[in-house]
Amino acid sequence: MKYILSLCLISAIFASCNEENEQTSAMKHTPPTAEKIDKTLEMHGDMRVDPYFWLNNRENEEVIDYLERENDYYNKMTAHTDVLKQDLFEEIKSRIKEDDSSVPYFYNGYYYITRFETGNDYPIYSRKKGSLEAEEEILFNVNDMAKGYSYYNLRGINVSPDNQWVAYGVDTVSRRKYTLYIKNLESGEVLEETIPTTTGSSTWANDNKTLFYTRKDEQTLRSNEIFRHERGTEATADVKVYEETDETFSTYVYKTKSDEFLVIGSYSTLTSEFQILKADTPKGAFKVFQPRVRGLEYGIAHYGDHFYIVTNKDGATNFKLMKTSETATTSDQWEEVIAHREQVLLEDVDIFKEYLVVSERDNGLNKLRIMSWDGTKDYYLPFDNETYTAYTTQNIEFDTRILRYAYNSLTAPASIVDFNMDTQEKEIKKQTEVLGGTFDAANYESKRIWAPARDGKKIPVSIVYRKGIELDGENPLLQYAYGSYGSTIDPYFSVARLSLLDRGFIYAIAHVRGGQYLGRQWYEDGKLLKKKNTFTDFVDVSNFLIEEKYTSPEHLYASGGSAGGLLMGAVVNMAPELYNGVVAAVPFVDVVTTMLDDSIPLTTGEYDEWGNPNDSTYYQYIKSYSPYDNVAAKNYPNILVTTGLHDSQVQYWEPAKWVAKLRELKTDDNILLLHTNMEAGHGGASGRFEAIKEVARDYAFILDREGISK
Repeated sequence: MKYILSLCLISAIFASCNEENEQTSAMKHTPPTAEKIDKTLEMHGDMRVDPYFWLNNRENEEVIDYLERENDYYNKMTAHTDVLKQDLFEEIKSRIKEDDSSVPYFYNGYYYITRFETGNDYPIYSRKKGSLEAEEEILFNVNDMAKGYSYYNLRGINVSPDNQWVAYGVDTVSRRKYTLYIKNLESGEVLEETIPTTTGSSTWANDNKTLFYTRKDEQTLRSNEIFRHERGTEATADVKVYEETDETFSTYVYKTKSDEFLVIGSYSTLTSEFQILKADTPKGAFKVFQPRVRGLEYGIAHYGDHFYIVTNKDGATNFKLMKTSETATTSDQWEEVIAHREQVLLEDVDIFKEYLVVSERDNGLNKLRIMSWDGTKDYYLPFDNETYTAYTTQNIEFDTRILRYAYNSLTAPASIVDFNMDTQEKEIKKQTEVLGGTFDAANYESKRIWAPARDGKKIPVSIVYRKGIELDGENPLLQYAYGSYGSTIDPYFSVARLSLLDRGFIYAIAHVRGGQYLGRQWYEDGKLLKKKNTFTDFVDVSNFLIEEKYTSPEHLYASGGSAGGLLMGAVVNMAPELYNGVVAAVPFVDVVTTMLDDSIPLTTGEYDEWGNPNDSTYYQYIKSYSPYDNVAAKNYPNILVTTGLHDSQVQYWEPAKWVAKLRELKTDDNILLLHTNMEAGHGGASGRFEAIKEVARDYAFILDREGISK
């Protein structure tokens, strides 16, 4: 022992000993406790006592004090990983080309470019007239605009048809309430007229002076009103052209790719409706395309004198393509173009003058089908593995034979490809560079495996790891999933993830039910009264990975965010023994209370996803899995929970209450940490480098559990 202590006097080893002492010291810090003020909540004769309900008030100084004490505790408990966090940040950042730019796209006479400069957090948006050799015109330097703000998000850049005006939205709070501005692109002047509390998006009519936009409800943040604004007038004079009065619906406005129609869309989880108006007559009345029918979903695209409709009409669970005349738009007039297929999900279409491009998903895999309008060509783009993502992107120009699509895989960085639909030749316009000289795709292996679910279904899992790993059960593995809203997490490349793979981690994406990876039914089987399939699928994948010796409970980690954070909360209640650590980002964990409060942003629009707990059947079912309501006196894994004070999607008090209850009831000595970004919301920090710091924070937590300090 004396010999060991004497070694600590040697500087090289002293650092290691000091880190060990810091870890020991960290264990001595007392976690904060939240005051308990019991509030009884009654519904359907059921009584729930919520001692932490009072945290639902961001204006309360005691609430802020509690969150800051939790942040202080997080800082003290992770102080020994500060060097690791910084090293991870620098390591990830070093792989990213700082002076990067997008592939230019051409629209209405201009090439548009987004670029970053070395050392800057935010993008520069620019354009060049007619040729890439032309002089660059700066539309926005967001780095200058963001000065003085801890959070800054610019979105919805919308240039008028005459190329002289641009409308855009700005959020400086991270509450997703954007103020609309209009800028004169010739003089650079930003008009004094501003429009608050919008979605940030807008669309110009063809007269170059009329702007349509969507306003949000101040309290619920539901996108519920469409207004018409005339450039040069005050927003108070704007005309409301539509209000969505059904609280389960939201609304938006856009212009068709043909530039001929303005479209108002209304949507809920299960139902959609559109209204159309000729873009040359902005003061006219919008006409309903097809009145809403519960369960009928459809989307429209204009071509020639027809509309093309992607819809689930007539029980087309995986959707089909139909068309109808501009003048006869109700569903009884729709004609079939591509029939419904039991095994193939029709996700979207892109319309060009000479071609129709259909985005499909077959057995989980993205497929792009090219069809010429004259019927002479009909073929699929070839892709050669099972762990890739491919999708069409930036196809704004109508009269072109070039299809632009994006491609990446678990081992291949993202590429932007221009594909000539006539000649079938492709040109890789850009592949994301991984700097540092150490990345070689040949050093990594990816594959898709199928894990058996307890009800007999097979759950696809996309996996990547560094070649040479032995499947002996000793590998650390991070398992990720989302599993809600039919949102599919395709296997994608991540520069940041290399920091885990190069330290011996396996990374697995579980394509659980609730997503749409295996078609629409895969989603239907993971929502409402089948929601628990999402959670049991994740647990069954974990058990399979352990049985197949990819990992073991001592080395298995799980992560998910938002609705994926709900997944994390559910699985640690169901099977806490399977995981050594869990990262739950902005987790939706207080499902019953939130879904009963229709004043909270987005609640009413969620009924078709989770169920309306005002109905006792849904109330009891949701309560049976709601993470906050099912915290019990038992051992839990090491857990890191993150949130943002201004989160508009999942209110900060959900994770705060969950952590407080876990602290009260858990029977283990594992680490439980809550970190609240006091200046951000659902998406975290706004700058690209600040976002990397958040990734480094989460990775450091997991690596520390593995005893990895470098």
